[in-house]
Amino acid sequence: MNQNYIFLIIALVSFLVILWFVKNRKFQTTDSVSDAYDTWTSDRILEKLWGEHIHLGYYHDPSKIGDFREAKATFVHELVKWSGLDKLPRGSRVLDVGCGIGGSSRILAEHYGFNVIGITISAEQVKRARELTKSSLTCTFQQMDAMNLEFKDGEFDGIWSVEAGPHMPDKQKYADEMLRVLRPGGYLGVADWNSRDLTKKAPNLIEKMVLKQLLEQWAHPSFSSINSFQKNLSMSSFVGSQVETDDWTRETLPSWWESIFEGVRRPKVFLSLGLSSLFKSFREIPTILLMNWAFGNGLMQFGVFRCRG
Repeated sequence: MNQNYIFLIIALVSFLVILWFVKNRKFQTTDSVSDAYDTWTSDRILEKLWGEHIHLGYYHDPSKIGDFREAKATFVHELVKWSGLDKLPRGSRVLDVGCGIGGSSRILAEHYGFNVIGITISAEQVKRARELTKSSLTCTFQQMDAMNLEFKDGEFDGIWSVEAGPHMPDKQKYADEMLRVLRPGGYLGVADWNSRDLTKKAPNLIEKMVLKQLLEQWAHPSFSSINSFQKNLSMSSFVGSQVETDDWTRETLPSWWESIFEGVRRPKVFLSLGLSSLFKSFREIPTILLMNWAFGNGLMQFGVFRCRG
């Protein structure tokens, strides 16, 4: 049997053992997303292990693994450059859609001089983002639904969104709302976890099982493919240019193993947070292993998207 599939079976069996004791976090409504992130934020485990960024890191040379937290900051700078947001002058207004606890927002404000508003559906993330942000930085945070943005048309010079799309039940509404609040000529940069185009190559039985777990464990209603979300952006009445895409799977793939190794590198985290944090962290490992397998074998892709308003 292929070694990759042996590894996958081990991960799936681990899932069955863990799920015997805990229920999944299947998407029900947007409330289920906010509840999941409220819990992840309030227990501080992800922050203590991974730092201020929940998203993946960027590795110029995936064979040379460096500091995981540094790779996450590198990711922000690479997406700013690739998307064109670096062309915006200091003082530009930028919206961070799905801001987490504000790691990217703070880099956008501190390094590029942007006036950033970060929005998230999680009240706990808003609270923590505010606590972590220096008063000298030009970024603020609000609780808000990304599919119902409470801003005027064309209010922002730039739109930024990283790994938020899988949580959106209506991908077209998500695309429309981001582009609606982007001014004509403004820059949009999005990065997301995407499935391969399943209309061109249907998943086999094992792949269906993997996708089911990736959706249900982290409150995802569905994954777009790179092509399908490109169409969502292109079909929006607010888009002002051709939508361009790229696949950063290779550059981000080491992040999955690195996210596990951080627990080995920082064992004091579990001592400071209590033994229950160790079990909570262990519960996430099978999902991370499945993500690594899915991205490494082409079932999932890390898509990036850019266009102008």
